[in-house]
Amino acid sequence: MKNNSHGLKNISTIVLNKLCAYLEISQQGKEKTLIQKPAEEIAELLQLEKWVKEGGLDPVSTNLFMDAYLANSQHLHHPHYMGHQVAVPHVASGIADFIHGVINNPMAIYEMGPSAAVIERFLINWMLEKVGWFKGTHLSDFRNLKNNGGGVLTHGGSLANLTALSAARAAIAPEAWINGTPDDLVVLAPEEAHYSIARSISIMGMGQNAVISVPVNTLKVMKPEALLPLYRKIKADGKKIMAVVANACTTATGLYDPLDEIGHFCEENNLWFHVDGAHGASALVSNTKKHLLKGIERADSLIWDAHKMLRASSLCAAVLFKDRKNMERAFQQKGSYIFHEKEEIGFDTLPYTVECTKAALGTKLFWVLAAEGEKGIANYIDNTYNHTHKFYQLIQQHPDFTCLCEPETNILCFQHTKFRTDNDFQLAIRNELIHKGNFYITSTELNGVRYLRLTIMNNLTKESHIKALLDEIIEVAKSLTP
Repeated sequence: MKNNSHGLKNISTIVLNKLCAYLEISQQGKEKTLIQKPAEEIAELLQLEKWVKEGGLDPVSTNLFMDAYLANSQHLHHPHYMGHQVAVPHVASGIADFIHGVINNPMAIYEMGPSAAVIERFLINWMLEKVGWFKGTHLSDFRNLKNNGGGVLTHGGSLANLTALSAARAAIAPEAWINGTPDDLVVLAPEEAHYSIARSISIMGMGQNAVISVPVNTLKVMKPEALLPLYRKIKADGKKIMAVVANACTTATGLYDPLDEIGHFCEENNLWFHVDGAHGASALVSNTKKHLLKGIERADSLIWDAHKMLRASSLCAAVLFKDRKNMERAFQQKGSYIFHEKEEIGFDTLPYTVECTKAALGTKLFWVLAAEGEKGIANYIDNTYNHTHKFYQLIQQHPDFTCLCEPETNILCFQHTKFRTDNDFQLAIRNELIHKGNFYITSTELNGVRYLRLTIMNNLTKESHIKALLDEIIEVAKSLTP
């Protein structure tokens, strides 16, 4: 393959044709969702050693490579994909990936990617407006206004959480960047907080013991009434609360913590309130679902993954702040080759992110919005949430199954109960489903009990597909029962 426009056109045409065929077959459900082969076998099929050592990829070999690569990929566009909280991406998002792959504008510094930088700033304003933190007159108002919110896009929710908690630390311990994190800081978080919260705290040098669990109900939703006695105990122990973290929504069950009540408590006690809205914040786009995030405007920071319910390809996550000044205090860094006085036409995001080199993340979301508009995204969210509730009713009415709880989002947990309900049996059912490859689902454990778990990310998934899934689970359960 020649590294010029001719080579690009020849190879990209082949790749595009393969992707179109893959997409059509996937959406029509004509193949299995996943066929897993041993890693060594896939490496041989892809001829990795040959290509890495010898090169020489040409149109003929590209055809063969794409066949092998796509055959051994997860088929997210398949209606039977109901697995992890990863977007079934809108094809428009793939256009952004293609453009960035060719022009490579790492836009954390404005002059390295002006178009991409402007798109990111515009979309941050769009997100801030949804939360209620944007004070500008229009979304292209890029002024640093008083009391205006701020934010950046990052490569994933884990980095976004780390950034938000770094800002929370800077707010309560401004000298921590130089002198290190004080040993009297703790973070309050529900038991079902995403693992990246504890990971961030450890990265920041506080240790996982600095994460104190807030009591939750049987469905792992935070009990706001438990905050005050916990707060008093922590103060009596000579500790300071760096942040209170809430879920919007939990990864396991898709249920929202009561943000309004938690926010009220944090305001009364002058505590930083951080909301992990990686999955559930997208409900803000929907007029019928945004009530699930009542009180979100009371937060000090929020993370929101566009590569989940906004249909962008991975990765594209926002970390948002009610007060832009808090974002500016998160990192205090010097680097003469980048951080220096200059006449700035646009705006750099580099001072506010962990990453130095950053992809044009906003373009992924922009292309989706440009194709569908806000209304199209809102319809997608409404449909996936509403379909999941219908699937809940279907499963709950079946004598062989029971659901954990009524879903609030597009996440649904259930068990096959006819023969056995023990954890090993539920996990064995899931493993056999994956081995067969016709469906892709996950599982989760709550209060020591294992459940099968669906995340309805594909708006092509209909009631007929759920019925087919239940039929296969029943068949698998019988095969596992002596």
